[in-house]
Amino acid sequence: MVEFSRANAEAFIDEDYEEAGEEIESAPPLNIGDEREINSNGLKKKLIKLGLGWETPEFGDEVTVHYVGSLRDGTKCVSTRDKEKVATGVDYGIVTMRKGETALFTLPPRTGFGLADLDAVSSNSVVQFEVELVSWITVVDVCKDGGIIKKIMEKGELIGPPDDLDEVLVKYVVRLLDGVIVAKTPEHGVEFYVKDGHFCQALPKAIKTMRRGEKVNLIVQPQYAFVDGVKDSENGFPSILPCSILSIDLELVSFKPVINVTGDLGVLKKILKEGEGTLTANEGAAVTIRYTAKLEDGTLLEKRGFDGEAALKFTTDEEQVIAGLDRAVTTMKKGEHAIVTAKPDYGFGSTEVKRDLAMVPPCSTIVFEVEMLEFTKEKDPWEMNKHERIQVSQRKKEEGNLLFKNGKYQRAMKKYEKAVDYINEDRTFEDDDQRLVKSLRVSCWLNGAACCLKQNDFQEAIKLCSKVLEIESCNVKALYRRAQAFMETADLHLAELDIKKALEIDPQNREVKLIQKTLKQLQVESNKKDAKLYTTMFTRLSNENSSAAKRLKVEETESKNEENVGDINMP
Repeated sequence: MVEFSRANAEAFIDEDYEEAGEEIESAPPLNIGDEREINSNGLKKKLIKLGLGWETPEFGDEVTVHYVGSLRDGTKCVSTRDKEKVATGVDYGIVTMRKGETALFTLPPRTGFGLADLDAVSSNSVVQFEVELVSWITVVDVCKDGGIIKKIMEKGELIGPPDDLDEVLVKYVVRLLDGVIVAKTPEHGVEFYVKDGHFCQALPKAIKTMRRGEKVNLIVQPQYAFVDGVKDSENGFPSILPCSILSIDLELVSFKPVINVTGDLGVLKKILKEGEGTLTANEGAAVTIRYTAKLEDGTLLEKRGFDGEAALKFTTDEEQVIAGLDRAVTTMKKGEHAIVTAKPDYGFGSTEVKRDLAMVPPCSTIVFEVEMLEFTKEKDPWEMNKHERIQVSQRKKEEGNLLFKNGKYQRAMKKYEKAVDYINEDRTFEDDDQRLVKSLRVSCWLNGAACCLKQNDFQEAIKLCSKVLEIESCNVKALYRRAQAFMETADLHLAELDIKKALEIDPQNREVKLIQKTLKQLQVESNKKDAKLYTTMFTRLSNENSSAAKRLKVEETESKNEENVGDINMP
């Protein structure tokens, strides 16, 4: 039995030598007894025994094989039993093998490098190798610079790898290359967030390539360990000198995924227990949860669903609970158990608030421990008939109108968008419903544009008004609101066109006349700025021309003076 990797053979490989597998990936699998040329350099493979599964090693992996090499006349020239070396061309065949497979590889003369010093092998000999692939260890260059080499000693589950925000539980033993142990975790391991790092920078980098339950050995070069100073001793272990190379046996025991719910780290959800299935509660879902809420120092604020107390029931996206809890719950599965951390912007803000068991100081971060007991999702449009979709669209629009009146423009905008989603497919509605559907859609787009204007999102306002004008070219409201947005983006000519058209349709419209006056003022100011800019520009050009003329005149005078002096000095 022998172990080797491609690194041991690279010095003998021609630059134009192609890796095995390129020509057989699209070919049918070999049957026992079949032989096939597996690359353009003449390497042949004959299958003797099928292997297990579908995985094969890759170049760079450490493989364990049994093999016997012989000439075509049967003369044995090399064997693992004799502890001889293997021909370097064989690794191109091994990368096509599965665990437990046995195959016969025929190497043409120019691939039998490394055997020419054997008495039985001449430079033009054709050598055959019968190879059994026992196992292999996957080797990964974590940072692609040789600084952290990871050997996978035991594969993990199909869960992972962890991300920067996740909390991991690991066990490790750190040794110097002479085998001396210099660090070790307690028996139960150590827990930390990947982004915070631990021990040395190699650990988080390697952990982000691992799966749950995976065991690896890391060879860590000094640049990813300790380069500058001595790493002080801990728990009775020796100190680590600078520039030491480390060997780390590392196991990723488990990890708790941490989800950045809001995308700005304002609400983080750490999953303690995975829920059932794949469905999560969506916006508008009726949910039932139990939870505790605490300050960061552990002060209990409130709890629901414990000690015989009823669980909390509410509808998501209706501001029935604080925004952080609301947003997190919409990402949870039934039975999921999680820690939700909500920053002040998604909690109670800068005000002091009284809760059931304690006061919440201003600007407090709230920590919830939440369990999703059950939920009923709001129906998606495709789950409804056309009449239900129209009814829901009308309701969403009315909810949006109420939010708009209360100054909650962002939430109102979401309601209008949802209302349109329910009636977005024209072809599913009959002629009798088309007029109502069109009216609803136009109304939601116009109201959405009003929300955008309130939030200074002028490009989106232009987009929504343009949608209206595509189907109702004489809609005065759409022209009016688009003109407002154009004025805010300094597109005064386009604003003028919309206002002119609106007044042609409704000459007495008071709101349009008012923004026409505002537009004229903006145009006067714009003209003044342009005039000032051009005046400055022309003045600068005139000054530059004048300076250039003066320089030219001076140069001409100096030149003439030099000529005169030259005349005087002539004999």
